[in-house]
Amino acid sequence: MKAVITLPPVDSKGATFLEEVLRKRESWRRFSPEPLTNEEVARMMWAAQGVTRTWGGRTAPSAGALFPLEIYVVLEWGVHHYLPRNHQLLRLSGEDVREALCSAALSQVFIRDAPATVVIAVVFERVTVKYGSRGERYAMIEAGHAAQNILLQATSMGLGSVPVGAFHDERVRQVLDLPDDHRPVYLVTVGHRLK
Repeated sequence: MKAVITLPPVDSKGATFLEEVLRKRESWRRFSPEPLTNEEVARMMWAAQGVTRTWGGRTAPSAGALFPLEIYVVLEWGVHHYLPRNHQLLRLSGEDVREALCSAALSQVFIRDAPATVVIAVVFERVTVKYGSRGERYAMIEAGHAAQNILLQATSMGLGSVPVGAFHDERVRQVLDLPDDHRPVYLVTVGHRLK
């Protein structure tokens, strides 16, 4: 079932001013069933961890450029892992796990209803090897940067989004069948707004 999906390139010359996006950003929990387009998914993934420098620098700052984050996206058509270096998605499953993810996130129904939930996972060992236990803090700060990038990107595209911290870590890891060292720390649900 694993397949690589090359995402469309992201136009980084948008005309929206950051101040306008910041003013409009709000948590939104009512989503239409309309799926995100490949371009919208591409922009979400790039905002979270897109490569911005020839040496591999990313959209979110990373302590020591160690990049402990792993980005997953749950869509109606499956679970995918973002591969930043080539701006691709690796399809891990073709199953719709939104209902199970909703259950793992304390039955917050907007997670079931939204067309996409971005799951930010951390491989803590990538930073603790250099910074010791302080590296855990750096990784969590980085997850916050990536989440805010996703929220602002969604806002800039006229989409609704909401960050979610209330979930059972191990159950989310099991629903997505993540490797043991990929610990989910943040969810960001994204979709077309339902008024």
